[in-house]
Amino acid sequence: MNIKKESGIKVGLFGIGLDTYWPQFDGLLERLEGYQKQIADKMETFGADVVNVGLIDSPVKARVAADDLKKNDVDIVFLYVSTYALSSTVLPVVQKLKCPIVILNIQPVAAIDYDKFNKMGDRGLMTGEWLAHCQACSAPEIANVFNRSGLDYEFVTGYLGEQTVWDDIQDWIDAANVASVMNNNRLGVLGHYYCGMLDVYSDLTKQSAAFGTHIEVVEMCEVKKYRDDATEVEVQAKIKEFYNTFEVVEECEESELIRAAKTSVALDKLVDAHNLGSLAYYYEGESGNEYENIVTSVIAGNTLLTGRNIPVAGEYEVKNAQAMKIMDAFGVGGSFSEFYAMDFNDDIVMLGHDGPAHFAIAEGNVQLVPLPVYHGKPGKGLSIQMTVKHGPVTLLSVVEGKDEVFLLVAEGESVEGPILQIGNTNSRYRFSIGARAFMNEWSKQGPSHHCAIGVGHIANKIDKLGKLLNLKVVNIC
Repeated sequence: MNIKKESGIKVGLFGIGLDTYWPQFDGLLERLEGYQKQIADKMETFGADVVNVGLIDSPVKARVAADDLKKNDVDIVFLYVSTYALSSTVLPVVQKLKCPIVILNIQPVAAIDYDKFNKMGDRGLMTGEWLAHCQACSAPEIANVFNRSGLDYEFVTGYLGEQTVWDDIQDWIDAANVASVMNNNRLGVLGHYYCGMLDVYSDLTKQSAAFGTHIEVVEMCEVKKYRDDATEVEVQAKIKEFYNTFEVVEECEESELIRAAKTSVALDKLVDAHNLGSLAYYYEGESGNEYENIVTSVIAGNTLLTGRNIPVAGEYEVKNAQAMKIMDAFGVGGSFSEFYAMDFNDDIVMLGHDGPAHFAIAEGNVQLVPLPVYHGKPGKGLSIQMTVKHGPVTLLSVVEGKDEVFLLVAEGESVEGPILQIGNTNSRYRFSIGARAFMNEWSKQGPSHHCAIGVGHIANKIDKLGKLLNLKVVNIC
């Protein structure tokens, strides 16, 4: 499944070595620069714009490299330890950049060929060969200096041909990209909270502080203006989009399709007018008013927005809009969900929601169906019925605890079996620790009753995102 994810991350890469070695060991510098180029080329395949400032071998060159990386405004820097290098070569760069640092303690191969090495016969040549493999020598020295300087960093340790090394580097690049997406995102909030749903209430300032997100308060009257101005051509084009995207069941009345299409046109214009990357909404008002007509016809349009990388959370769930945006930016979907029921016979938990879904991660068709009533909400209208794709999934909740914002994660499986055909997203999930333990451990962390669900297991990526954002990550399973 190929779900579009936002990109544009700028990655810095610099190697370190020791200038004293180059005249002593012929070809060593060129060999190490070749390894660094391999790393840079591989990073490019991960969707990164790599700013490779080369191999730095003295404190003087370090300051020049730092200026170059700073000028390029890199989001994250990878420090490649090519051989032993003085920590005084590293510190000036990191101090000047003040951005996340990942130290690449990566050897050329898994192990030196000892027999071949010892048969070289020339101890000078042997020393040069050893120096091409002694990346580990600098790792504790660099960590010591960073610790004493109060600098944060992470390690990737292994060898060039090792898949886990490349997976780790890609995870860091993906996490840095998501951190950048969140920092540049504009989250719209439309309407008001569902009265009494205390777990959903959020501190918008804390959300901006945690993720860098700009929060734009948008008005129902603006949506109404765009809706009133929707042309017949726009409405018919939107209805065609419904039919191209969803399985529109026969029970859908033409009047409801027109109503939903007008609202979808208005939502698109609202998003464009404010350059929104996500949205949280809810509204009630007096029965029969124009705003109620809008809010009871938003699900189809909000689902289209969610499927094109503008996730929308109902019930004014700002925290879950953030979680959905994170999952979407990782390219794994992020469907709006809440806990529906437990099946103790099959040891599964059912999750779903009435409201916008991420149709790009559906198992089979996504149906547009009529609902005679929205449970706990006013009015009636069209809704989405779908199941999340069977296979590995990750659940994410952005939690506002007593003292901090943190990320709550669990990996599980979307599994086959009977679901509730009630016009909602609805899926069955199995967890390695069992349904009972999962529900207990997840709930004790104090999230709201909503979460975002994406396809694949990406807890490792979310853990790295937490480190980049300085947010705690709690992994249940």
